[in-house]
Amino acid sequence: MAKRKVLITGATGYVAGRMLSDLYQRYDLTLLDIKDTNRKGEKVECVEIVDLLDRDRDNYRQYFQGVDAVVHCGFIGSASQQHRQFWSEHDNLAMCYNVYQTCIEAGVKRAVVCSSNHAADFYERLIWQDKIEFVTPDMIPLSDNYYGWAKISYESLGFVFATGAMHDGKRLENIQLRIGAPREEDIEGLGPSDLKQLHRGLGSYLSARDQIQLVVKSIETEDISNQYGVPFQIFYGISDNTHRFWSIQNAKDTIDYAPEDDSQVHFASQIAGILASIKEG
Repeated sequence: MAKRKVLITGATGYVAGRMLSDLYQRYDLTLLDIKDTNRKGEKVECVEIVDLLDRDRDNYRQYFQGVDAVVHCGFIGSASQQHRQFWSEHDNLAMCYNVYQTCIEAGVKRAVVCSSNHAADFYERLIWQDKIEFVTPDMIPLSDNYYGWAKISYESLGFVFATGAMHDGKRLENIQLRIGAPREEDIEGLGPSDLKQLHRGLGSYLSARDQIQLVVKSIETEDISNQYGVPFQIFYGISDNTHRFWSIQNAKDTIDYAPEDDSQVHFASQIAGILASIKEG
């Protein structure tokens, strides 16, 4: 049986790098980025150098031809100055549009997009103020920063493409993954006075194998229609964390996401050390 053809943008970035070796075994991959080295300066093989900000989509359309799904991890880092942050995020949104539009033009069935938990940053502030306890993907996305605004815009634009209204009924199936914390270092150095930060780190953790499973099932699940029949979903990208404060129930229900890791177990020794220091105090 022929492998699915999957295109990955931002292929030399950190998020893509966590899953490339596994996805290579499963799919026929095409890798795009503006460089062919990762953040450590190591060369990533088979990367096509492409600028997806280019408005002339003829310059990269060929890479989308015959592709079953695109995993969009491409991202331009935010500028340090506030007024420049908007424009760098504006570019990220323009790149997202180019990816969606090229998918439509090339006949790609589905886009799986690396959004971010920051699309709902405003609610998280309320969690740490003890005003709410949980955030679900169906809540109106609200953020208080340009990075989060851009992710909200990714999602909203993805919904437009999923409806087909702008393309004579031709739909681009769309899954937005609000990636949590795909790192192993977020609770390092925390102590008894950092319990909310500890809860945040444990609740938002995403292991590499759970990330891979989430992406694979987002690519392969046949029907991702929402309650209105639109092939559009937003899933939080976290493991099955006891400390989670974002809901992953819709991912479990829609694509049978079955995360294998829980940060409370994974970081048990570090947590035990923090609890022991509390008792000693």
